[in-house]
Parts: sequence; C-alpha cells; structure tokens
Amino acid sequence: MLPTDGHVHTEWSWDAVAGSMERSCSRAVELGLTSIAFTEHADHTRWVIEPEVAAGLNPVHAAMVGPDGRFNPPPLAVEDYLACLDRCRARFGGLRILAGLEMGEPHWHTRQVEALIGAGDFDRLLGSVHTLELDGPRMIDHLIGRLDQADLMRGYLAEALRLAASTAPFGVLAHIDYPLRKWPAGPGRFAVADYEDEYRAVLRALAASGRALEINTMVPLPSAIVRWWYEAGGDALTFGSDAHEPSAVARDFAHATAMAEATGFHPGQRPHDPWRRHTSWF
Repeated sequence: MLPTDGHVHTEWSWDAVAGSMERSCSRAVELGLTSIAFTEHADHTRWVIEPEVAAGLNPVHAAMVGPDGRFNPPPLAVEDYLACLDRCRARFGGLRILAGLEMGEPHWHTRQVEALIGAGDFDRLLGSVHTLELDGPRMIDHLIGRLDQADLMRGYLAEALRLAASTAPFGVLAHIDYPLRKWPAGPGRFAVADYEDEYRAVLRALAASGRALEINTMVPLPSAIVRWWYEAGGDALTFGSDAHEPSAVARDFAHATAMAEATGFHPGQRPHDPWRRHTSWF
C-alpha cells in the first residue's frame, strides 16, 4: 500500500494552473491511496524579479509583478479552500483528506504565519525554502545559471539550516533538495558528497527539533540524504509528490518507499502517519 501523499497542490495554490482538488482525489482513489494532504502555497516573501525573467512569465503570473519589480504571490483564500476540501471529503468518503499548508520561509514571517494558521484547522504544515536573500530576496529557480552552483547550494542549505533551527510552526521540512530541480546537466553535475557537511548540519537541527523530513519525488532524492537523516537520529519521514496537477499524485512513490525501507524506516501505525525509524537497523 502506498503511503499518504503529503504534499499536493491544487487550484488553490497560485502556481498550480492545472491543479484540481477534485481530480486529485479521484487520482488518489485510482492509485489505491487511503489518504492525501492538500498543502497549498502560503508565500509571504515578495521576491525580486529581473526584467528578463518577468518578460518570460505567463500573463497570469506577469500580472503579479508590482511596479517595484517584485513578485507578489497572492494570499491563500483560506475559507474557499477549506470549503472545497469539505466538499471533497463529502464526495470521497473512503479517502482521508488532510488540510495543509506549504509555508515559504515561515521563519521570516512570524506574524503572518501565526495569523494564517489561526484561520483554519490544518493537519499538515510544511516549511520550505524557495528564496535566498541576495540584495533583496531572490527566487532560487531564477538563480540557476546566474550564481555559482556551489554557492547556490550552500546558500540554500544555510537558509534551510536557519529554518530547521527556528521555532517556526511547521512539522515537516519540504524538498531539502530543492535546487536540484533545475540543476544543469553535464559539467558540474551535482554530487551530494560535496555538500555532506552542510546537509548533515540541517538534518541534525531538524532531528533535534522533533520534526519530520520529506522525501519529495519531483526529482529523485539522493539516498545518502535519507541515510544521513537516519544517522542524525531523525525519527520521521513523510512522502510528497509536490504535484501541481492530478496526474502527478504519488509519482515515483514505489521507489521512494523502497529507499526509505532500505534505510531503516517503516510505515506508521495508520496509513496517514509518518514513517518511523527502526530503533536498531545498521
């Protein structure tokens, strides 16, 4: 049985132009999932958009760029999102549907995050880093090819460490390998061992906080990171497709769960629980 897809976006996320909560539920049922978590984007960082990047945005996103050259991610329509979720719960009675948020840089936005969490009853709270502070906040996606690759990865992991060590109210660290999504092929290919010290520091801080690590399947997570998580004392793993359209729900979960089991993690007591570490494995 596949685990809960704990990281799914729908039409309620500003960047999920092909998202659909209803069709994602149908896809989950088709795949035999017993649970799914809709973790919609909650972004409060207004990042700088270079003119050449803005010129390549689709019309919907281009309209979100302000006159100051910063991107303004729209706020989550919490009431409408939760109402849609309730309709899906009524229609898909055999599927456990979790309400959730993916909060970008929540350690930067304490007041806004607290107000958002207080506006609803959320089951799954993801913390993530999409932005680095480089003479203004810059989206990591837009820094690939513009910044030295090693500097970019180490800058990302330094911010992920600050997030993991913070008191921000999240329970799962999302996509610890985020820059790899657009990492260039060929010369300078990514080698996880080059960043072992930085990764281990993030994982130690995350384990000490009692939070879970996500295996995000948008790109294959290097297995060494899961092993380092186990060695750091990490207790919990979740799985997330980061789907922005229904066809991507639970993508590559068979590979991800096999990697987790081989590293020393096993399913929780209930299908929607995080996976837990074996107390004695290696």
